[in-house]
Amino acid sequence: MMEKTFAKTLSANDVGTTGGHMGGILVPKGDGELLAFLPPLDPDTLNPSAWIDCITPEGETLRLRFVYYNNRLHAPNGTRNEYRITYLTKFLREAGAREGDAFEISKQAEAAPYRIRVVSAQAEASAGDEDGPIRIRLTSTSWRRVH
Repeated sequence: MMEKTFAKTLSANDVGTTGGHMGGILVPKGDGELLAFLPPLDPDTLNPSAWIDCITPEGETLRLRFVYYNNRLHAPNGTRNEYRITYLTKFLREAGAREGDAFEISKQAEAAPYRIRVVSAQAEASAGDEDGPIRIRLTSTSWRRVH
């Protein structure tokens, strides 16, 4: 099976430099391919979640939480209707993640654990200096499929 990799350009809020409370990184509801890559969550349940085992570049296993905050669909005064990956703060800090860097998550097979890493913006920029495919860096903070 072919490995799939998705990357998200990290915002200041994602890495905690805005001083606000970070509730995990946002996963867009409209990205069906990304949502299919992550564990399925039942929208009929209030705030369904799944723990995902992830291997870091150092070989450490982390458990991240993929959650669908959906109280808008279940409570009269509910305000949230969003997917997030949480329990990332410590990993991002230890990796030295900064605004503009990319968080990558990949998986090779159905039963395999996910792999995560932070790719620095400088490393992505210098990757274009090597022979091989040219990488175009977008300024968007949305997710993208890495090919």
